Amino acid sequence: MSALRKIAFLSVLAAPAAAFWRLPCKSTIVVERVDPIVAPGNISGHVHQIMGGNGFDFEMDFADTQASTCTSCTVHGDFSNYWTPVLYYQHQDGTFEKVNQLGGGLVYYLQRSGPNKDKLQAFPEGFRMISGDPFKRSSGNDFASQAISYACLDYSGPAKPETPGFPTHNCPSGLRSQVFFPSCWDGKNLDSADHKSHMSFPIGAYNDGKCPDTHPVHLVSIFYEIIWDTNKFKDMWYGNKQPFVWAQGDPTGYGFHGDFLMGWNRDLLQRAVDQCTSDSGRVEDCPVFNLYPDSTAEGCKIASKIDEDIQGPFSKLPGCNPVQPGPDRAQIIATCEGNTATIGQGKPFFKDLTSQGWGYQGCGTDNYYARALTGASTSQAGMTNEQCIAFCGGKGFSTAGTQYSKECYCGNSIPASAQPVAGVVGNCNMPCDGDATQNCGGSSLLSLYQKCTGSTCSNAAGVGGGSSASASSSVSSAKSSSISQQIKVQSTTTTTRLLARGTSSSSSSSSSSTSSSASKITPSPSSSKTSTSSTSSSTTQSLSSSTSKPSSPTSSSSSSSASPIATSTSTLPPNWTYRGCITDAINPRTLPKLAPYTLDNKQVTSTSCVSYCSKAGYVYAGTEYGGECWCGNDAPITAKLDESKCGTPCKGDSTQKCGGPSALSLYAAGGKTKRDGEEQQQLEVVKEHMKRHGRGRFGRDAFL
Repeated sequence: MSALRKIAFLSVLAAPAAAFWRLPCKSTIVVERVDPIVAPGNISGHVHQIMGGNGFDFEMDFADTQASTCTSCTVHGDFSNYWTPVLYYQHQDGTFEKVNQLGGGLVYYLQRSGPNKDKLQAFPEGFRMISGDPFKRSSGNDFASQAISYACLDYSGPAKPETPGFPTHNCPSGLRSQVFFPSCWDGKNLDSADHKSHMSFPIGAYNDGKCPDTHPVHLVSIFYEIIWDTNKFKDMWYGNKQPFVWAQGDPTGYGFHGDFLMGWNRDLLQRAVDQCTSDSGRVEDCPVFNLYPDSTAEGCKIASKIDEDIQGPFSKLPGCNPVQPGPDRAQIIATCEGNTATIGQGKPFFKDLTSQGWGYQGCGTDNYYARALTGASTSQAGMTNEQCIAFCGGKGFSTAGTQYSKECYCGNSIPASAQPVAGVVGNCNMPCDGDATQNCGGSSLLSLYQKCTGSTCSNAAGVGGGSSASASSSVSSAKSSSISQQIKVQSTTTTTRLLARGTSSSSSSSSSSTSSSASKITPSPSSSKTSTSSTSSSTTQSLSSSTSKPSSPTSSSSSSSASPIATSTSTLPPNWTYRGCITDAINPRTLPKLAPYTLDNKQVTSTSCVSYCSKAGYVYAGTEYGGECWCGNDAPITAKLDESKCGTPCKGDSTQKCGGPSALSLYAAGGKTKRDGEEQQQLEVVKEHMKRHGRGRFGRDAFL
């Protein structure tokens, strides 16, 4: 063992358990080539996934973070931004395909005060830093190298040792990339030329210890975890090397890195550092925090401003980054043929129909058993938002909403229960059946429009782009170069604002579909596809037989009769039982964890859902609407429903029932289960990361 490693190991053994909290960032706000720290005002060299506040832009200061109207993370008062590169799979033919994230990510805030019990400080306003080196292609023994690690997740068995580079075998439950940031600040500079020199790792260990005299201010520590769905490619490995590369062309994993841009209410963060003393890691256990519902965080998005494909497959990584395996440091490729992307105005998340006298109001919540819009409804193949407003307008209604790609609902007002969350785009991201460039709501979500006239006809503010753009987002390179010079802490506030933030995009990029096609689906008054009500009754409206939802849930038996087939003791894990049919609350979800395997349209059954949740360490499982699997650990408190409401056949086995619209077939473990899944691994990760990453020399028991 090297002397440096031995010092780090001994300091870990002497350190007491420290308080920490895990900040859940439920989703990305945007994925594109942008990095306001390294490449302010310009297109970044490689693709990043960004989480946090929606004030994020190509060039920004602290004031921009505070202009956010939402965040994809869950704590009120934190509009910081957190980002890392994106992972790609390289096919055997050399083409690349983006690997999806499983959710967003976790940001750990750790109160590591060192041997002298330093007074930990919150990050100052305007602060920013990076950890890791995108050009690194070989392992090292320094703290910066130790701060990068990987966990190959397999919830069906014990945790595997972490590695400093990409694992060389498949990870059944995902690949978790991890980066620890330095915590010692020079007390003078909010940034530095390399975005690292104003910070230092502590003496003795990368994740705890005494701060050096050159960097005497001890800040709270942060650490990222991002999980990637590499198991999707489990049958596509080839040759004798692993097939994944980071967006900058790194096939080794040593070039992973993270960026942090401070956007907290600093007083709140300082109170949290001082008062959040639990070592549970649960953000809910911090007394100074108020939390956003998961659905609000998940719905926080901003429009991409670079018109380029980042998904693939394509022959070159975005930015034309060649794969450079090292071991020497990678070289910057300044230009390449075809790399002509420019910064423009973001594409809107909705179809602008103000020219037709309808303004977009946002993404609202619906309930299958008490519809938000009860006037008329229709379900049509080829549905678009134009067709829906034409249908509702033709029936004399002033409010229209599309849902689940091809459903349309009408009314005269938006009830409080369905109102979009102000400043949040929402998750109305299902492509319209008749035009994939438009969004037509989602599952229990409505893309809402209301009639408007003349100069008052406009889209609601903060709902995801539209026709009310007031400024271009093009950025001057002269301005962007000057921001790097303003890195000293000023006696006033933060760095002077250099660029007016661009606003929402114009309608010119919207779909070219016109309202003329709407007349093709407008039914006659006797049409069996519609159900019209002259009152505000909340009675469920029946839909066309062509809808993806049944007009009434299939009835299998009364609530007192046998439960779904999957309750057989031969098909459920030990101690698991069926608990009945319950309402699924949408905001927040009754069971918050969506099983990742359902996202790839795998054939869901109640059996497979319970098995997944059990292996992942959860004590509740629920299937919904034939193809969704949800897990959780908190006892559901929603209403019990008749069994007929959970009559939708499972997509993977029609003899089993998998809930219904907004209804869960609920299963529960009979006793306390072993938390050998993701949650347990996350609880242990603080101890695990205090030892040498990926070398496996130190027994786990030494840290328990």
